[in-house]
Amino acid sequence: MFHPQDLRATSTAPHRVVVLALDGVYPFELGIPSRILGAADDRYDVVVTSADGRPVRTNGGFTVTPDRGPEVLESAGTVIVAPVDPGGLTQQAPPEALAALARIAPGTRIASICTGGFVLAAAGLLDHRPATTHWECAPLFRKWYPHIRLDESVLFVDDGDVLTSAGAASGIDLCLHLIRTDHGIRLANSAARRCVVPPFREGGQAQYIERPIPQADTTSTSATRQWALERLGEPLPLPQLARHAHMSMRTFSRRFRDETGVTPRQWLIRQRLDRALHLLETSELTVDQIAAEIGFATAASLRQLMNAELGVSPGAYRRTFQASQSSARIQEDVEAPSAVG
Repeated sequence: MFHPQDLRATSTAPHRVVVLALDGVYPFELGIPSRILGAADDRYDVVVTSADGRPVRTNGGFTVTPDRGPEVLESAGTVIVAPVDPGGLTQQAPPEALAALARIAPGTRIASICTGGFVLAAAGLLDHRPATTHWECAPLFRKWYPHIRLDESVLFVDDGDVLTSAGAASGIDLCLHLIRTDHGIRLANSAARRCVVPPFREGGQAQYIERPIPQADTTSTSATRQWALERLGEPLPLPQLARHAHMSMRTFSRRFRDETGVTPRQWLIRQRLDRALHLLETSELTVDQIAAEIGFATAASLRQLMNAELGVSPGAYRRTFQASQSSARIQEDVEAPSAVG
């Protein structure tokens, strides 16, 4: 959950992110934080370490040599635990992993990708908290850690100082979420464009869980979703969406959820919220004007949504991220070399 006290102003020093690689690490996911956070205009300093500073074996048939020793965990602002091959998981975390996690200073933000959540769970960092992991590993996770509130239908869970993400590429969603949380939607979208990935994926992990193949005569709701995105200022009730898709409301709702992992209403709320955040960061429109732009009758409705979803008011969000972007522009101007005429 995103709270006002968690808003982070831009500073000249990049935020230190340490990725912890354990034996059996997945190389693709290990590289996600460096690639995604590294596309955020030098706001993050991403380094990799292992539990003892020595090379670790990947599940891809080669080893990886970390660039820093485990002592770097002590200075981390964020620690991300990379996933390991499920075949190497144990209910009790390896002693070296526990020793590495013990180096993390209190108050440090901790995150995991995919099966990295098992490491956090075994270390007691997820006790009685919401979390997620790869949907195929969910039965084992529940068996080993019944006291953790697992939700395998989502791409990531943000529980403040501890975040967990689902399988494989959901690490991309998690890292983009960190950029949005720290520096706003505009920088997150910029990083996504640089990496040629969607800035926000519709729905959750539920859309990737194996299901029976749909009947051949069913149609996609993608055209209607695109149509709705161009009309967010309109009411867009379910009957109207279903008519546009040439489906009954029941068929449309079922097909929509199969394709996106969420209901039409939940999807519209997410799109309208993203549009509102973008306008708060990039325009001088009033809160009332922005509310109208995204189809809300009053500014109070927008305030209620942002407080419920982000824990912050539109005014506080705008002051934080517009000020953050202004500071970044000033810093760029100071560091930029003078033009030679």
